[in-house]
Amino acid sequence: MADRTAHVTWTGSLMEGAGRITSVDSGAFGPLDVTWASRTEDSDGRTSPEELIAAAHAACFSMALSHGLAEAGTPPERLDVDATVTFVPGTGITKSALVVRAVVPGIEEPAFLHAAQAAKESCPVSAALASVPEISLEASLS
Repeated sequence: MADRTAHVTWTGSLMEGAGRITSVDSGAFGPLDVTWASRTEDSDGRTSPEELIAAAHAACFSMALSHGLAEAGTPPERLDVDATVTFVPGTGITKSALVVRAVVPGIEEPAFLHAAQAAKESCPVSAALASVPEISLEASLS
């Protein structure tokens, strides 16, 4: 079991205020500024919860796909994964779109597509996003 903690300080109202992700257990990143405008308009050098979720989804999916491919005897040489999380004010997160371009020696496209779909479904972040109306996947071999 692994617990991960992040600390955020927010000051002011939602619209005029600002927050800062001041620390994470690993020390891998931070501080990161966050505002309402960074969620709904131009990020202007600040992050948003959705951007962090997108990073988590891309990382989790790439790990799940790498593992699945290796287990099938065709470990990837390279996986390039993008995740785009869509946030609609008043509604919430409506979509996470995964795009993977991969170099996987010795695999046929149908087997790769099957592995990518299985990774999307088994990735713990995908499971955490189960209430999101759409999680899409575009997968291709380079």
